[in-house]
Amino acid sequence: MLSVKSYAQPSFKGGTEAFNQFLTNNIVYPEYSRQNCIPATIKVSFKIDSAGNVNNATVVDGPGIDLDDEAIRVVKLTSGKWTLPLGYNPTTSVIIPIRFVPDNTRCINVTEASITLAINNYKAQQELQNAVTNYYKNKQAGKADPAKEGQILVLKKQLGYDDDFISDMLEQAGQKLKQGDQSGACEDWNFIRNIGSSRADSFIFKYCGGN
Repeated sequence: MLSVKSYAQPSFKGGTEAFNQFLTNNIVYPEYSRQNCIPATIKVSFKIDSAGNVNNATVVDGPGIDLDDEAIRVVKLTSGKWTLPLGYNPTTSVIIPIRFVPDNTRCINVTEASITLAINNYKAQQELQNAVTNYYKNKQAGKADPAKEGQILVLKKQLGYDDDFISDMLEQAGQKLKQGDQSGACEDWNFIRNIGSSRADSFIFKYCGGN
């Protein structure tokens, strides 16, 4: 399970079986990759301090899409769940694989080509997404040009940012909140706000400082 440059290795409390169950219980499959049936094994590097807390989590091998962010998030959730051997060096980097396996019943007809296309499309869409979120951030600050909102609405439709998408994002944020990951939930709620929807505003007000 673990790859470390040390003879004395940290262990997840409860062992490998407990670690795998933790991942099963806590991974929230990111919406884009879930919809497009994208599988991946993400290698995450991190350090564990003397209290067993996770620091400096970063992806060392991943497809560069939303799965990378979720892998880092779930690794951070393991803070406090590690047992360190006597003499362990907290500057040691630990590398673990986080596997994402799509629903085979729904994704049975997915091909390598369609997965590659979906990954490439995700990366291409980032510029469009940034255009949308930047517009609504400016709008919240009273700096947006109202004449450009028609173009932004076209981009939103192209990106699939409709009511169903927002509902899925709200559900995803709710799952993270139940896990105690308020920061991750707030990221999702703020994203919803930043694509021009007010449906997450009450959650932002309650859990994210209201702004």
